[in-house]
Amino acid sequence: MSLSTAMKIAQSSFSNTAIQTAVASKNIANASNPAYSRRAAVLASADNGATVVQTFRAQNEALQKQNLLSISKSAAQDTTLAGLERIKTMLGGNDYELSTSKYLATLRDNLQALADKPSERSLAETVIASAVDVANSLNTSTEAIQKLRAEADADIATSVAELNRLLAEFKTYNDQVKAGTAAGRDVNDALDERDRLLTQISEIIGVSTLVRTNNDVALYTSDGTVLFETYPRAVTFAPTATFTATVPGNQVFIEGVAVPAGSGGNTSARGTLSALLQLRDDIAPTFQTQLDEMARTLISMFQDNGQPGLFTWMDGPTQSTVVPGALTDGLAGAILVNPALITAKGGNPLRLRDGVNLNQNTNNDASFSTLLQGYAAAFQTNRTFDVASAIDTNANILDFATASIGWVEQLRSAAVTARDDKAALLSRTQDALKNVTAVSLDEELSLLLDLEQSYKASAKLVAAVDEMITALLQAAG
Repeated sequence: MSLSTAMKIAQSSFSNTAIQTAVASKNIANASNPAYSRRAAVLASADNGATVVQTFRAQNEALQKQNLLSISKSAAQDTTLAGLERIKTMLGGNDYELSTSKYLATLRDNLQALADKPSERSLAETVIASAVDVANSLNTSTEAIQKLRAEADADIATSVAELNRLLAEFKTYNDQVKAGTAAGRDVNDALDERDRLLTQISEIIGVSTLVRTNNDVALYTSDGTVLFETYPRAVTFAPTATFTATVPGNQVFIEGVAVPAGSGGNTSARGTLSALLQLRDDIAPTFQTQLDEMARTLISMFQDNGQPGLFTWMDGPTQSTVVPGALTDGLAGAILVNPALITAKGGNPLRLRDGVNLNQNTNNDASFSTLLQGYAAAFQTNRTFDVASAIDTNANILDFATASIGWVEQLRSAAVTARDDKAALLSRTQDALKNVTAVSLDEELSLLLDLEQSYKASAKLVAAVDEMITALLQAAG
């Protein structure tokens, strides 16, 4: 080996060591950065030894796709469960003590007590107070459900705005990756940023990726709609100012294609956007329908002379004289106890015994209980409920109200189990991906020690060459 060749080998070694040290140092500096993928300098044989030909970025496309899927499923499940927990809290928590079912049972018991002692005004006042509790529970539940829908709608608007921002930023880094790859430049930092954005996008909406020439990536939603291809597709949404039971929410569109809502307690949604649509347009409206059917049945059960009796309702600004014969959207928010029976409003609670609209106790008999016994028996009479309530359509009012709670609890229970399963899958997927892409400080520090030894060896080679050249110059005089 000539001295010039030895020097070139030493210089190449110094260059390689410098590049490898810089890569290892960058790895160590980003060890705590979850969006960073480990780098490795790749060596190849050359005329003067080995040389760094590229900086390799650790990645695994299959694990990356599975990670994105797991993120979107877990985010959707968390959102669905949070909404169901809100409904459970609204109904009083674990015991559902604020549910209409509880107040209906109390009303039935107090009504039976009044039927046994129809002359007791205090018992009549207790029945009216229990009826007020029932009406109030339906009113407040309706208000809470519509508030939940309004908040979900606001969250949808926020998610859509964030998704559009992320897609615009994604284009910036995707363009950098394409241009850099085509020019042979190092694009690893841009790839990291692009993957970080993909993770955030998948939390909002389920995505699949297609890698094309020059590392260009196209994004598609879970149902196949193009989300990004060369440029981001427009995601549009018009928020709703005020929600009532009769006001539907607007859809989210991607280039004119509606984003589907999830379904079920173990939601089929991928990403928070579909889960929020499910809460706003499926879960909350279905529960509202159940409340409305309870209200309709109560008005019908206590009707007197073909008109609302104990329970009536506000049809706009006026008190209605009609007994609804079919599902009436928002009825649970409009139901109230007839003011003619409330003492504080100048009414007489004993009119419930005698007849609210038509006096049927013509003899003014204090023991008259025909109407009261009929009202009490009505609690055990099966009635037909609208199929939109999604529970038993042939049941008595108490069983229907209990089934409504069961419907919520069944969904919530399924959501809890699914949340745990999807969170566990996400954790395992992320761990597997980290094993491939994350930085190990032990490995990097060990590599630095090896590089130090390589540097020392190269330095010794340079020193030896220097001594030989010096000796030759001295010999030459």
